[in-house]
Amino acid sequence: QVHLVESGGDLVQAGASLRLSCAASGFTFSSYAMGWFRQAPGKEREFIAAISWSGIFTYYIYSVKGRFTISRDNAKNTVYLQMNSLKPEDTAVYYCAAVKKPFLWRTGSYYSTVGSADFGSWGQGTQVTVSS
Repeated sequence: QVHLVESGGDLVQAGASLRLSCAASGFTFSSYAMGWFRQAPGKEREFIAAISWSGIFTYYIYSVKGRFTISRDNAKNTVYLQMNSLKPEDTAVYYCAAVKKPFLWRTGSYYSTVGSADFGSWGQGTQVTVSS
């Protein structure tokens, strides 16, 4: 059974940095692309970033590109989201997710356009609050 556990969320001031972690178990982590999403109060869940199973390819939405970095350690079955220069509008619950099929990776703007369609397993989320 797939199990994803996020951690690292916190209350920080604008301009600070945080690193979120997502520990995975129950599947062959190194064969699956992973993604990070977020959901702010009153808003729909939003795709943020994705990383291919090998870690070679990444994709970000425009609003976080250059500030956030997604990475993974397949030896530790963990995916990370390094968040720098945080803004109040980054306040949300952050979720990690695994795609439904092994060795699946989309090119271009697929993830930001289609959203969560490829992702089938989700963590419980971790709260990130950025004060101004």
